[in-house]
Amino acid sequence: MSDNDACGVNPTDRLGLRIGAIFIIMVTSMFGTLFPIITKRTNTLRKIVPGIVFEFTKFFGSGVILATALIHLLEPAADDELGPANTISMGGCISDSWGDYPYAFGICLASLFVTFVIELVAFRVGTSYLAKRGLEMPAPHGIGAMQIQQTQIDPESAAEPTQKVLADKALEDSESTSSDDRFRDASEANPATAQILGVVILEFGVLFHSVIIGLTLSLASPDEFTTLFIVIVFHQMFEGLGLGTRLAFLKLPDQYRLMPVIGALLYAFMTPIGMAIGLGTRESTSMTAASGSIASGILDATSAGILLYAATVELIAHEFIFNHFYHTCSWPRVISALFFFALGSGIMALLGKWA
Repeated sequence: MSDNDACGVNPTDRLGLRIGAIFIIMVTSMFGTLFPIITKRTNTLRKIVPGIVFEFTKFFGSGVILATALIHLLEPAADDELGPANTISMGGCISDSWGDYPYAFGICLASLFVTFVIELVAFRVGTSYLAKRGLEMPAPHGIGAMQIQQTQIDPESAAEPTQKVLADKALEDSESTSSDDRFRDASEANPATAQILGVVILEFGVLFHSVIIGLTLSLASPDEFTTLFIVIVFHQMFEGLGLGTRLAFLKLPDQYRLMPVIGALLYAFMTPIGMAIGLGTRESTSMTAASGSIASGILDATSAGILLYAATVELIAHEFIFNHFYHTCSWPRVISALFFFALGSGIMALLGKWA
């Protein structure tokens, strides 16, 4: 059996269904991402749709993204595309040297680390930019600030009459009013910057992954296409709901009001673009089967690293660990959020049995 026979794909069967799938996936993806955004911005829909729906889609989508990275990207890259099972000696199409090292996991690790470094550098640059514009915070808040303030108390001033202390406090408050006004925008800008950066990283990984999904679906064999198509329709819709909810709750200035809509439309078009590319090159695909398998594995592993970082750091950690709301809210509220997250990841992990 030749290399082309073993690995080549020539998806000329069901061409009409493959073309129709482009538009079906585009519509379902667009619905998933735009529904939370439109509902959040429409008073009538916001009154009809209960708040629990947004919470469900946010955490359900976060679970979907995490399971997508591990089950739908990293596992195929390590096993089917860059693993020993796909080497020539095992009846596959790539060189046996690819089976000597777990390249997919190494690429995923490098991708995750590079994503972290990019976010760190971008956040430092953004913070420096705000500082040059005079938008740094005047003093820290929280426990650390309380400790600093306690160490700065003068013992002699602590023994002064109460009236003088109150007068000094009033004077200090009046003098700091303009400073508080000056830095109010900074207190809103820093969280907004962090949100935008986090969503950009998440969106980049999702868009990258969506193109790969489109290529995979368009080049699937006729026997695999129907099952894979159904799974990907639900996959893109669930993932879109998670991404759309994140975009809907971004607190952005008015000049960036269209950013969530643009992000949603980009997501909706990425998988169809990948499918169109795959269909457009279908006749030459069998001639470059080994190269195509290697490229697909590298892209899948890279996307897995990006989404792993986005899911664990930008979504899970920021929601549960760094979000003060979940430190103080009731346990049923926390348990429900964890259940939604587990449900999303569990369903996507189960879909990995067929796709």
